[in-house]
Amino acid sequence: MTSEFRDPVIRTAPMPSDCNNNGDIFGGWVLSQMDMAGGILAARRANGRTVTVAVEAMTFHQPIKVGDVVSIYGEIERVGRTSVAVKLTTIVTRKLDPEEIKVTEGIYVFVAIDDNGKPRPVDA
Repeated sequence: MTSEFRDPVIRTAPMPSDCNNNGDIFGGWVLSQMDMAGGILAARRANGRTVTVAVEAMTFHQPIKVGDVVSIYGEIERVGRTSVAVKLTTIVTRKLDPEEIKVTEGIYVFVAIDDNGKPRPVDA
């Protein structure tokens, strides 16, 4: 199966230490990976530093398991005066199975900041 997405922002594999008490990958690990991917895209769009200010929507469709290859794809959803919203989608492939499975998706909002940590306009 060929992905409907282009190149991932991040591709990684979770480790056993990333598991919750049910044996699946801890949701916080997934959120942090998505936050890193969104931050990369937001900083590129804002041409500088950004910080996460909100997660507008988050949906967990399937669990992630140890051994999965996790790919996070993103696209700019909208740009405000000082903010950038990034839609992120997490896709996994399981061990020895090429089928891609959408496991999470969400919209993260970042604010562009200056060297003093104050909001600044997003560069056009």
